[in-house]
Parts: sequence; structure tokens; C-alpha cells
Amino acid sequence: MMLSMMIFDPKQPGNDIDVYLSPLIEDLRKLWDEGVLVFDGFCKETFEMRAMLFCTINDFPAYENLNGYSVKGHDACPICEEDTSYIQLKHGRKIVYTRHRHFLQPHHPYRRLKKAFNES
Repeated sequence: MMLSMMIFDPKQPGNDIDVYLSPLIEDLRKLWDEGVLVFDGFCKETFEMRAMLFCTINDFPAYENLNGYSVKGHDACPICEEDTSYIQLKHGRKIVYTRHRHFLQPHHPYRRLKKAFNES
């Protein structure tokens, strides 16, 4: 497993994230296309290793920058997408996402708490 990078800066790079990621992308391309010679200490021999990036773990702002998916507004849920259930608060512009009880197990105790979940 590899921790590629963490950007410690009060201002996120936004659309300029490619400047930070370009060295990683170059290395990953080389590992996939050409491979690199690696010494196996157990077998005492060299072999050509190829590798790929399988998955990433991101917070929502990074998800938006890396994947180009908006995590704000009416369709912010990456699972529900256009079926995202939301309400806009009466005394402000804040959007609140609702109806997440349907992701719970069928007999979960929160399923009976309709009033706590806007009766949805």
C-alpha cells in the first residue's frame, strides 16, 4: 500500500491539483506500461514489477477536485446522484440532505423514528 500525498495547505489547489499529481501519474504510467526491475530478497532474484492504482480514499473536497463531481448543491450525493433527496432551509440557503433512513437495515430502531427524520 502506498500513501501518495497529503496536501497541507490552508488553500486547496483546486483545479491545479494536476501540478501536485503529475509526478505520481508519471510513476504510475511507467509502472503499468513498462514495469520496473525489482530485487526479491527472499528468492534472491530480480523481476519486472508492474503495478496499478486500485482505489483512493478522499474527503469530499478532494473527491470533487479529482473526479470532477460536484459535492455541493441539489445532486451532491455520489450514490443517489439525480435522485438525491434534499430540502432547503426556510431561513437561509443551506441545503439539507434527507431520506437516508432507507439505507438502514430493515429492522433498525431508527426506522421507527419518522419525526426525527423529517417523516421521510
